[in-house]
Amino acid sequence: MDFWFPLLITFTISLVAIKVINPIAIKTGLVDFPCDRKIHKGNIPLVGGIAIYLAVLITSMLFIEHSRNLNIYLVASALVLFLGTLDDRYQLSVKIRLVAQVLVASLVIFGTEIYLHSLGYILGWFELKLAGFGVILTIIAIIAGINAINMMDGMDGLVGLLSLVAFTALAFLLSRVTNAWYLLPFLFIAALLGYLIFNLKLHSSVTKIFMGDSGNMLIGLTLVWLMVIGIELDAPALRPVTALYIIAVPLMDMATVIMRRVKSGTSPFQADRQHLHHLFESAGYSHRFSLIVISAGASILAALGCLAEVYAVAEWIMLVSFLLFFMCYSALTRHAWKKLTQI
Repeated sequence: MDFWFPLLITFTISLVAIKVINPIAIKTGLVDFPCDRKIHKGNIPLVGGIAIYLAVLITSMLFIEHSRNLNIYLVASALVLFLGTLDDRYQLSVKIRLVAQVLVASLVIFGTEIYLHSLGYILGWFELKLAGFGVILTIIAIIAGINAINMMDGMDGLVGLLSLVAFTALAFLLSRVTNAWYLLPFLFIAALLGYLIFNLKLHSSVTKIFMGDSGNMLIGLTLVWLMVIGIELDAPALRPVTALYIIAVPLMDMATVIMRRVKSGTSPFQADRQHLHHLFESAGYSHRFSLIVISAGASILAALGCLAEVYAVAEWIMLVSFLLFFMCYSALTRHAWKKLTQI
């Protein structure tokens, strides 16, 4: 009962926060308007991220042991939430978003003095230590995670379900090690469940909402930071290569889309309808089928990563396997897009 109570509180606060913030968002123009890339009916409130943060903030302050590192994370997540909210309302430029993301990543890294010191034994015979480059790589990882999650937000429920998969994997891995952080992913799971009730309209009494860039950035920051925490614990909860499996689908989608844009001579930050979920839509698959298949794929890869961690599979084998998964993913999506454009 002690474990489930904070989750119930988080879930309830998430629902209440959405109800309270919805009319405020509509009055202030914090809504998503339909356009060429965003095909939906009406103006949808972008309040999911704010509600998730409020729910997690309140319950984490009540049920997670207070520490300087937790407070710094909560401040950093509030800043990235604010940045995302500004982007939702005013459509900030790519340059402003990237600079702000670097500052937030720097705050959490230098404030806690936690960053990646090693990539483990991914080369097989020796540990790949990072020394001073670890700070830079951790900043890059945080920015990549934020934008990978953001790029997947193009289909109702998709980011929510992919986030559930990733937080579930992290909750499992962190709970195997005694530390103060294991409860945080569980709180996000509870808050996300509340959000998905509205986002997927799982009940006739609720109105549709979107997560918005505020939610995407919050989740991206939290996922990467929890992975860094887990890697850098005295008794590590996971190895660096395992992180690739936890957010495999968003990472692979981001990498393939950026490569496709660069190859075609367009900006890697130029928004388009070339993501995995757009591929399913263009192929004529239903929304439900697309959600199930993409989420199932993410779940399988995350489960493989967790199993490899539990059974201490060699890190170089995990890396080679992930690269093979990525090459297959890239080849299959490229072939599918070519076939669709020829129809």
